[in-house]
Amino acid sequence: MEEGKKSWSGLSFVFKDDVHKKEVLEAAFDYRGDVTVQLRDGETLAGYLFNRQLDRFPYFVEMLVAGEDSPRIIPFEEIAALSFSGRDAADGKSYEAWKAKKEKERKEEAKKIESEMKKAGLLD
Repeated sequence: MEEGKKSWSGLSFVFKDDVHKKEVLEAAFDYRGDVTVQLRDGETLAGYLFNRQLDRFPYFVEMLVAGEDSPRIIPFEEIAALSFSGRDAADGKSYEAWKAKKEKERKEEAKKIESEMKKAGLLD
């Protein structure tokens, strides 16, 4: 899939190797929804992955795990699989969609003002 056009929502990965794991964890960091991480010991963690250190040792990710009060640091080597389990809040939103929405709002506001000015006798 092409970068920027990819919808990760609903995808799951069991890692082939460390390079694949790093790529998916980077995508999970950019994802604006919850993910589910399966650890090697069988524990499953669902939450928001908000930080990662994948460019130098020790490799890890940090998550706000549902039901836990504090962020959790998860060592890279403990991660066996990852699913993009929550909806990405930014999925389908683009600058072009934002511009079209704002243009529509401006036109509606202009019509409203024009109508009010006509009622007030300020326009023919």
